[in-house]
Amino acid sequence: MKIHFIGIGGVGMSALAQLHAMGNDEVTGSDRLISKGYTDMALWDYLKKLGVKLFPQDGSGIDEKTELVILSSAIEEDNPELQKARALNIPTMHRSELLAKHVATHRTIAVSGTSGKSTTTAMVYDILAFAGLQPSVITGAAILSLQKEQGVFGNVYKGDSDLLVIEADESDGSIVKYKPYLGLCLNLQKDHKEIEILQGYFKAFISHCKTAIVNAEEPNLQAISSGAKTFGMSYGDIHPTEIKVDGFGSDFTIKGQPFRLQVPGLHNVANATAAVAAALELGVDLETCAKALHKFQGIARRFASIGSYNKIEVVDDFAHNPHKLAATIAAAHLRGKRVLAFYQPHAFTSIKLLTNEFVESFARSIGPNDHLWLTEVYYPGGTIPPGVSCRTVYEGLKARGVNVSYDGCREHLLAEMAAAAKPGDIMLVLGARDPTLTDFARKLLAALKEHQPSSACKNCMLGNCCMAFSK
Repeated sequence: MKIHFIGIGGVGMSALAQLHAMGNDEVTGSDRLISKGYTDMALWDYLKKLGVKLFPQDGSGIDEKTELVILSSAIEEDNPELQKARALNIPTMHRSELLAKHVATHRTIAVSGTSGKSTTTAMVYDILAFAGLQPSVITGAAILSLQKEQGVFGNVYKGDSDLLVIEADESDGSIVKYKPYLGLCLNLQKDHKEIEILQGYFKAFISHCKTAIVNAEEPNLQAISSGAKTFGMSYGDIHPTEIKVDGFGSDFTIKGQPFRLQVPGLHNVANATAAVAAALELGVDLETCAKALHKFQGIARRFASIGSYNKIEVVDDFAHNPHKLAATIAAAHLRGKRVLAFYQPHAFTSIKLLTNEFVESFARSIGPNDHLWLTEVYYPGGTIPPGVSCRTVYEGLKARGVNVSYDGCREHLLAEMAAAAKPGDIMLVLGARDPTLTDFARKLLAALKEHQPSSACKNCMLGNCCMAFSK
């Protein structure tokens, strides 16, 4: 079958494209980034290795032989590819509908929640794989263990059993289409939609699960999850005790079994607890869970250390909504004396809906000795709501007395950020969707080498990483 994916660069779209290419379908795809000249990307290289043909998003990738066109909620009605598909009477299908077909043909574990989905999905997958259950996975971020051990891009893998672990997205309501064997609900906060709308989505999702496991401590889930099994940080059917966190990981105990997690942040203890609850439901024992999570390497762009210079560490992270940003900054405070954070919003709709929440989150998270730099919203193309700008977040934070700076061009901020850093600081590059953010983090590390005093230690000057950070 010949399938075309509009917006193949999206993590959910690229995962499905890879899966179908691995299954011997003829796969083509287009993306706005290709149209804008971003042709040198690791994802494009990997897709080409699978035989996927890539095109600008101008309709050139669709022809009379195309049998199905897949699109996401980001594709607008006037998109030239969608218009061409309709002109040629080619059937179209939403990404979530294609994923739902895979869910229906597997014993699926679907991980949902406003925050933590990708990490928890990876944890569940790694536990099941370590236990020898040979699961498949479709998720929204590259799993590092898959990259290193299987040589794949990492956001999809086809195992040999009927088990499938997926990330169930609530942002466009597509979560209601899945009917999994096991559903995991991590949390529910205002993001993409108002709480009442999201509660409707999650209520329908929970009702579709053969078994649901829900965060017992999430107020927005309590009213819609009667009878579900639970996990939590302090109570629930499965919960950790004796929690100790540091800048590089955490120790905790579940039902007498000690765990050591080697990714930082209290939020990752919560993610791990949810993953253990799911694994136990599938018959995996606690000792196996602990051994698997001790080996857990994380996922792409989640507290990823780019390097250090003069005992200043640069970390690249996908955090983009108020809840995720607060969790990442809290983890950074465990690791560095000060937090110097850069944030690029990922969508104008997010700023429009959540300006007050962004202000509150940063006002609580950015300490009196920290500093935050903001830049304008990432724009890959499409419609911009009039009057929406990250400047509104900046102005709200200035009114609250937060140490914050703003520039519409992020390149203008590099020298200022680098000059402001001191030994022991941790510098965060935060934001989603934009594939050049990791490159920006690398530029920040290079700027440190240019603007920091020349008294850096010999190892740092050689490009080696100084990791001795403490309060």
